Amino acid sequence: MKLNRTSKNFINYFLGPLLFLWLSWSIYRQIQKQPGLEEAWQRIKDSFGSPLAWNLAAVMFLMFVNWGIEAAKWRIAVKPVQQVSYFKALQAVLSGVSFSVTTPNRMGEYLGRVLYMNEGNRLKTISITIVGSISQLIVTLLAGGIGLFVLKNEVEAKQLISPLWMSVILYGVLGVLAVVTLFYFRLSWIIRWVDRLPGSKRVAYLIEALEEFHPSLLFRLLALSLLRFVVFIIQYWLLFLLFDVNLSGWQVFLTISISFLVMAIIPTIAIAELAQRGKVVTAIVGLYSANELGMTFATAGIWFINLILPAMIGSLLILRMRKIIKTEI
Repeated sequence: MKLNRTSKNFINYFLGPLLFLWLSWSIYRQIQKQPGLEEAWQRIKDSFGSPLAWNLAAVMFLMFVNWGIEAAKWRIAVKPVQQVSYFKALQAVLSGVSFSVTTPNRMGEYLGRVLYMNEGNRLKTISITIVGSISQLIVTLLAGGIGLFVLKNEVEAKQLISPLWMSVILYGVLGVLAVVTLFYFRLSWIIRWVDRLPGSKRVAYLIEALEEFHPSLLFRLLALSLLRFVVFIIQYWLLFLLFDVNLSGWQVFLTISISFLVMAIIPTIAIAELAQRGKVVTAIVGLYSANELGMTFATAGIWFINLILPAMIGSLLILRMRKIIKTEI
């Protein structure tokens, strides 16, 4: 059912600007609250006259690469429902970031993206977007599991966790990885299960696009998710160098992989997660470095560049809602 003219005018001319102001204020308030950002910014300014300034430039460039990959992934995923240009996919992804930063576990991401789909396709896109998120989760679980397995002895020696709990967590991660991967490559099971439910015809259309997710498409999404993960690791490595946290590339991969795994498990609101993320990174990267301040600065830099800047761009795009929304219920 379509909304009447009054409701559409409310959404197009009031809700869009209101969301922009709310997101902008939320971002501003959270930036003010974060510890260590002033010192980190001063360290960054001091690096402008040194070769390490290229590290910061590279991290900024990789932020665009990161979200560009995500846009390509989402564009491929929604193709069975609607053809979307790459530029439109990028706008949808950035708008999703702006919604996600103030919602638990970034659930608002789906709302921001579906606004860019045509009327009649928006609800169908939710299940597709979830599949893309699952592909990223598989990579996170796999890399985190590898990190836990390799660093098991070091973590236990530092008494970060008891050997019993380390074994429970490691086998738990492997078990979840197996289940999620099986679920990912057997999406047809979901369709069959829904078809058996009473009244399933009302909701069947929401997941019918999953029938188009053949193994070749699923592997492409996984490959792009892996590429995004590699970009994250490189960004951390570059900022660790900038802030004098001296780790090898392999050590960065192992420790940050575990950190991503922990953050994927802990329920958080993205815009307020910096302190928590900093504690996790400091505890795990601390296996190889004592420069806690540098780790904190690097984590703050990643948080700001990878999340806050894209969210600010996305919030500006929300002002264009009147041009893209043709609301349906």
